[in-house]
Amino acid sequence: MSDWLEVGTKTPALNLPDAQGKKVKLSDFKGSPVVLYFYPKDDTPGCTKEACAFRDQSEAFKNLGAVVLGVSTDSSASHAKFRDKYSLNFPLLADESHEVSEKYGAWREKNMYGKKSMGIQRSTYLIDAEGKVARVWKKVSVDGHDAAVLEALQELVASD
Repeated sequence: MSDWLEVGTKTPALNLPDAQGKKVKLSDFKGSPVVLYFYPKDDTPGCTKEACAFRDQSEAFKNLGAVVLGVSTDSSASHAKFRDKYSLNFPLLADESHEVSEKYGAWREKNMYGKKSMGIQRSTYLIDAEGKVARVWKKVSVDGHDAAVLEALQELVASD
């Protein structure tokens, strides 16, 4: 289990398949801010609410030049179903081995009803155009999170 990346840290490489199985690299977006969010599971209540909130704000993110990427340990096929069911308009990346989630510190011990297990902790990184961490949310509460990320993105873009 890795520690969270700190603000100012260069982000680790990311090369994961999307819902079509096409490899997506973080370096593909160099020069643009990236909202990289980690979520536990496709098509569960909190994850659906979070994904739909990012979907609904997609124009605002695009207008600020940012790309949104969702990451979970679900398969590309699961991501395709989730994307299609909710008309999600950004890539969902399959981190089935949880290797990337570990590098970003999102793979953690979770405790649900006294049962401990390892899994993704809902978290988000705002990455600047140079590929460095500009902001990190370590324990995301879904309600209002999209607005908080959008506000931080506006501040980041304004300071460039």
